[in-house]
Amino acid sequence: MQLNRLVNFHKTIGDKTRIRIIALLKEGPLHGQALAGKLGLTPPTISHHIAKLREIDIIYQRRDKNTIYFHLNEKKLEVMAQAILKIGIEDEAKLYQYKEEEKEKVLKNFIQQDGRLKNLPAQHKKRLIILEHLVTKLEIGKTYSENEINEFIKQYHEDYATIRREFVMYQFMFRQDGEYELNPKEMWLI
Repeated sequence: MQLNRLVNFHKTIGDKTRIRIIALLKEGPLHGQALAGKLGLTPPTISHHIAKLREIDIIYQRRDKNTIYFHLNEKKLEVMAQAILKIGIEDEAKLYQYKEEEKEKVLKNFIQQDGRLKNLPAQHKKRLIILEHLVTKLEIGKTYSENEINEFIKQYHEDYATIRREFVMYQFMFRQDGEYELNPKEMWLI
């Protein structure tokens, strides 16, 4: 299912009047005049909302003599409402793959063959990728002195003070009394 269709569906039903129309039609088909009377709205207002709901195919109409009755397409409504749960799983996998490819590209562009940084990226997103790459070389659960962190960073870049400060600022590490420890990955601001 296309993400645009799903977004359009949720935008369209994200209106109190349209939700009320859906609720009324769930009880059975109604004509425009009946909907207007039950909701206390004018027929043109009902026509506008019905047109929007028909665009996303959750309402269809049937003529009975001179009266048009609107019916709720419950199956379509259910499929579209459930689609967000399914698309989330598919998109998450695609997003993870995209992020990994993007990370590899950034690392290739900013890290020399000897493992040292060419320079610190100016772009925030790329900078976070580089910082993450560096902290993954540290040991989880180990407490480091400021000197040890400085020496670690110097292996990769001469501006150890900036990188050390950003490790803390972006919550890769926790600092207290001059000692540093890695935070759990869930806390990292990446």
